[in-house]
Amino acid sequence: MVYEKRYQNGLRLVVDQMQGLFSVSMGILVGTGASAETDAEDGISHFIEHMQFKGTKKRNAFEISDAFDRLGAQVNAFTGKDLTCYYSKCTADHTAACFELLSDLFLNSTFPEEEMEREKGVVCEEIAMNEDAPEDLCLDLLASAFYGKQNYGRNILGTADNVNGFTVADIQKYKKARYCPENIVISFAGGIDMATAQALVESYFGILETGKFETRVPQIIKTHQSLVKQKPIEQMHIAIAYPSVSRGDEREDYVNAINGILGGSMSARLFQEVREKRGLAYSVYSYLSAFPECAMHNIYAGVNPAKAEEAYAAICDVVADMRRNGITEDEFLRSREQMKSGMVFSEESTNSQMLLYGKYMLYFNEIFNMKEKMSQINAMTYDKAQDVISIMFDEREKALALVGNTDKALVL
Repeated sequence: MVYEKRYQNGLRLVVDQMQGLFSVSMGILVGTGASAETDAEDGISHFIEHMQFKGTKKRNAFEISDAFDRLGAQVNAFTGKDLTCYYSKCTADHTAACFELLSDLFLNSTFPEEEMEREKGVVCEEIAMNEDAPEDLCLDLLASAFYGKQNYGRNILGTADNVNGFTVADIQKYKKARYCPENIVISFAGGIDMATAQALVESYFGILETGKFETRVPQIIKTHQSLVKQKPIEQMHIAIAYPSVSRGDEREDYVNAINGILGGSMSARLFQEVREKRGLAYSVYSYLSAFPECAMHNIYAGVNPAKAEEAYAAICDVVADMRRNGITEDEFLRSREQMKSGMVFSEESTNSQMLLYGKYMLYFNEIFNMKEKMSQINAMTYDKAQDVISIMFDEREKALALVGNTDKALVL
């Protein structure tokens, strides 16, 4: 069963009680990330995520990590373009102790100056590590090529110059504007009931007062560029983006099904044509990144530099064939089954369920209905899928990114 509780200060709680499980996943989700940042704030969402673990009023950084370890619990956090999430997983008998720890680091972090200076070095190393991960670098470059350097085109990590310049005052100002109860969802999944979850949340978050929440709607200016970053590496990394339907659009399920046919599995067209038939890439795939106002349909391949133009042409051929001739009914039915099985498999993971229900509540302000979603997927038709393809793969609005030992960009 799935339950919800809404508080007067705007805080929302969602609980997926999964019978027969002896573990609990818990998450505190905040509706902020790179897309909400100004140029001066670029990277601050991610930096705050790091600093939350570096000391509270009652625990130092080591004591926080040691306390989770003593419970046998897992703890982590991540920052996205429009979401920051702090989460933990523990055995059900340690739920109360684990949530107290998670609440403490979320609510009571003090941002010690000495820890802050150390963590700046850590995050700068993470930025350097990203520079040495050409696949990630290529996909970051693709976002910039599609959206520019603002909003969803921002690199989540920010720049080393920005990170080194952040102050405690900067952190406190940003948290005051974004870490407000009306912008927070707490999500539980696993061996926990609603009464227990509600008591825990009210114990630690009941004191939160409605803040001065700043709604920041990103100004979307699509740039549709072809960008290149020269790196002395062995492979050429190619990425292509097409505009797609925004998060929550009635056609979103169809776009996901079509993406599965294009590049979502080993039987997908890109994998079969580019890797299996032509041997041009080891890794080739596609995926969607959807937001409230816009979305990207992304294609990526890592290829031999000598075959880069051939691989790019092969990818374009696959896309053009799908746009021109559509898909087969057999492909559609196969992809629809993959969507259904993915939903079922996620029901067996407390982490997946915690994130699913937490994100849905944050994004749409309602409980995700698994039964309704499965009915919607079952009701999808082949004819409608063919119609949806006609709005996809607009060559006039695509963007390109290339990372490798070249200074020559791909031709749009």
